[in-house]
Amino acid sequence: MSEEPTRKLSIICSKGSLDMAYPALVLANAGRMMGIDVNLFFTFWGMDVINKKKVSHLKVVPVGNPAMHMPQAVGGFPGMTDLATGMMKKEIEKLDMPPVDEFLEMIHDAGAGIYACRMAADMMGMEREDMIDEVDEILGAMEFLEMSEGAQMLFI
Repeated sequence: MSEEPTRKLSIICSKGSLDMAYPALVLANAGRMMGIDVNLFFTFWGMDVINKKKVSHLKVVPVGNPAMHMPQAVGGFPGMTDLATGMMKKEIEKLDMPPVDEFLEMIHDAGAGIYACRMAADMMGMEREDMIDEVDEILGAMEFLEMSEGAQMLFI
């Protein structure tokens, strides 16, 4: 009798806004709670989510976001990004969700792998010391794809 293979989930995180960080973190957390092997790969603007200086200052940008249900011209007014960010943070608090930095720590402590993209790090001039402690390694895309063999892949 053969054992079932371990389920694997690999999430590629390419966006660095607050509203795009949470979907990946919620899915990673759910996966770990279900016993699924989870790896997160941060690339391009997603690098902001694992940047020590930026992780606590992620924003929700209403311009170009039709889900905000406001005219695009209004979204560009001064202060609208801060207003949208504050509103989202309040809603997240109501759901008893942790801030992004704490959520990353929880997910990592639960056994998820957190990886930075080598090309994106080089492009943005980031070194390992610029990244949160939970980053396991800086990998090239091919290394991450190799690691993800057999995994369900999500691109966020």
